Amino acid sequence: MNMPKVKLGIVAVSRDCFPESLSVTRRENLVKAYSAKYDAEDIYECPVCIVESEIHMVQALEDIKKAGCNALCVYLGNFGPEISETLLAKHFDGPKMFVAAAEETGDDLCQGRGDAYCGMLNASYNLALRNIKAYIPEYPVGDAEDCADMIHEFLPIARAVIALQDLKIISFGPRPLNFLACNAPIKQLYNLGVEIEENSELDLFEAFNKHEGDERIPAIVKEMEEELGAGNKKPEILTRLAQYELTLKDWIRDHKGYRKYVTIAGKCWPAFQTQFGFVPCYVNSRLTAQGIPVSCEVDIYGALSEFIGTVVSQDAVTLLDINNTVPKDLYEADIKGKYDYTLKDTFMGFHCGNTASGKLTSCEMKYQMIMARTLPEEVTQGTLEGDIVPGDITFYRLQSTADNKLRAYIAQGEVLPVATRSFGSIGIFAIPEMGRFYRHVLIEGNYPHHGAVAFGHYGKELYEVFKYIGVDVDEIGYNQPKGVRYRTENPFA
Repeated sequence: MNMPKVKLGIVAVSRDCFPESLSVTRRENLVKAYSAKYDAEDIYECPVCIVESEIHMVQALEDIKKAGCNALCVYLGNFGPEISETLLAKHFDGPKMFVAAAEETGDDLCQGRGDAYCGMLNASYNLALRNIKAYIPEYPVGDAEDCADMIHEFLPIARAVIALQDLKIISFGPRPLNFLACNAPIKQLYNLGVEIEENSELDLFEAFNKHEGDERIPAIVKEMEEELGAGNKKPEILTRLAQYELTLKDWIRDHKGYRKYVTIAGKCWPAFQTQFGFVPCYVNSRLTAQGIPVSCEVDIYGALSEFIGTVVSQDAVTLLDINNTVPKDLYEADIKGKYDYTLKDTFMGFHCGNTASGKLTSCEMKYQMIMARTLPEEVTQGTLEGDIVPGDITFYRLQSTADNKLRAYIAQGEVLPVATRSFGSIGIFAIPEMGRFYRHVLIEGNYPHHGAVAFGHYGKELYEVFKYIGVDVDEIGYNQPKGVRYRTENPFA
């Protein structure tokens, strides 16, 4: 419920010196191809074909708006009218894409030739003239089945772009002392269309106390007991954790305002434990699993990154520290020769206990060992600990620099099926050429230690989302393959 449903309107266009029927027939075939392979509810076939006419453009725009479309595909069934087709994109308020029809058969290259391969070039020129942002696939020309696949690949990109325009980030701060790493200049949030509500931790504490004895608490406790099962090692704190979960959910209900979607950047130390009497990790994990990502340590851009990954993947994500190296003896015993990674390709991603139970091989409710070194153990309980499930992952982050520049990174890899022998929500991650990526993207780009993790390979979609929302492509870092030098990499090293 915390993300939009995309309904994409397909509008065919036709140059007046080409047969309109060519574009109309190709549009019909595209819709048939999409409906045969994907959910027909994703798309809407606009009956208006724009033929070299601004009036047709207005008619098509009104039609797709009336149909409730929040995304647009301009389909060049033939060469296309470059002015009216780009005006449609200009006046449509939502993410848009352009695709073009390939020629179907060598037996009909006279009256049946559409030249959309050529028309796409003029469309791109006109989009630039009008400063219109639109998604164009890597190879945007294809037959009906190819274009159907392109549209389907655009849906998660469109979903993220739409969601950001209606997102509110609710933070409870300030950040912990000596924690400048998660610096969050808010100007770029507004540039992205995101609203932010910054609150005091004291406001949250007051709201929490008002929920004491809430009649809904037993039902939440029962949910927690069923989720934890044998891992319910701290049953005595479930009531307080349920009270905190209800506090956050009611805060969202009462504070989302005119925004449709919400994510939270929460405070979790150092005073949180002594005043609330627990750590919020497990509750954070539960809300994240329900589609409301909650970042730790008031990491506002971490929460934003998590939300983008949630919307793109339509799955729970997590936020982890790029935390510690894999010891050489562990690498030699459990990884070397079994997996095609060097020691420097591996690292451990960790956080105290904020990863959803469904993303852990098994889980137990425990106390936060690091915090318990300086605090009574009884106030540090509430972490959800376990090794992260093995499989494909994407490590990524969107960040504003201190001088207000949007910057992002994306790296695909996997969590290895290797026991971590450690504590917290943790996994052994392997990313090709991670050592070089760590030095020349993460360190060189001044990124904080927090990274968002999506469970699957979503680099292609995230890269397009970041491009669409305005991140300069030179500011999107990725793990370059061996032999491809980073700009700052010493060629003699």
